[in-house]
Amino acid sequence: MKPRIAILHGDPAGIGPELVAKLIAEPDISKQADILLVGDRHVFELGQAQAKTHWSVRNVDLDDATSWWSGDGVPLYTTKTVSPGKVSLSEISEAAGHASLRNLDKAIDLTQAGLVDGIQFGPFNKASMHLAGMNAEDEHRYIAKYLGFDGHHSEVNMLDELITTRVTSHIALNDVVGSIDEDGVIKAVCLANDTLKAAGKSRPRIGVAAINPHAGDNGNFGTEEIDILAPAIKRAQKMQIDVCGPWPSDTVFLKGRDGQLDAVVTMYHDQGQIAMKLMGFERGVTIAAGLPIPVTTPAHGTAFDIAGKGVANLGAMRNAFDIVCRMAAHHRDHNPIHPAA
Repeated sequence: MKPRIAILHGDPAGIGPELVAKLIAEPDISKQADILLVGDRHVFELGQAQAKTHWSVRNVDLDDATSWWSGDGVPLYTTKTVSPGKVSLSEISEAAGHASLRNLDKAIDLTQAGLVDGIQFGPFNKASMHLAGMNAEDEHRYIAKYLGFDGHHSEVNMLDELITTRVTSHIALNDVVGSIDEDGVIKAVCLANDTLKAAGKSRPRIGVAAINPHAGDNGNFGTEEIDILAPAIKRAQKMQIDVCGPWPSDTVFLKGRDGQLDAVVTMYHDQGQIAMKLMGFERGVTIAAGLPIPVTTPAHGTAFDIAGKGVANLGAMRNAFDIVCRMAAHHRDHNPIHPAA
């Protein structure tokens, strides 16, 4: 059985609607998954106009979920979160943030009800979501709060078959070293291992990036590699995880690029982001890893500078779809059968 994926248009003021329109127009997309669109019908239609594509939709509702996956047209669970007059391209607004949050809520509800296996959304704009009352630092933490999930989770970035996890994320660089400990490194290693297994890797190969230049040069440039990273790596190896390092951060990504590693555990946000985006900004995917449900999105943002122009690159959106399909199939196979199956 194909995985069932809820696809959201994302922020209506950005390139999300256009990307969804282009994604659905791909000729082989229906072979990978059963798709359920979740969002405002007029926003999906706006995306088709921007992308100069056309495909038909049919409205569905909860009263007849067994019919969602049969019939002509792409099934649409239509919402009314934003009026056409409130969609202002390339602008931050409470209305756009409200649409993003409420459509995300509905997709999570559908996943929790067992009606879909995973979620992919077009890019959100955090500023708009905060204006609309998002009670979390970002959408990943918002999803966790909505689910009542308090386990370890984090944003994971993926480029082709390489992923990165982080020991620290959105904090000042001045606070990074003091925020790194063995347990944090272990959590980031385990998150990489679990995420890749969920995406189909039976035994992921994981490299840990150093904190200091030249991995500390045997303590000449800092002792964190000796005192924290090396012991954490040994602990992870005892857990039967294929992990190595610490490697200098200016060379570890060469190992990833050349296929010697499946994941790099980084110490702070930009250590991984710069490398990944330089290697393939237009192909990168963000995974909301560690959550009870599979969620992916393109690693780029809403791209207000090109919104509505029909020139958005589909690469990252298509890759995000491929990844969520793989993860959703794994999730479905390890969870109870759908009530609507």
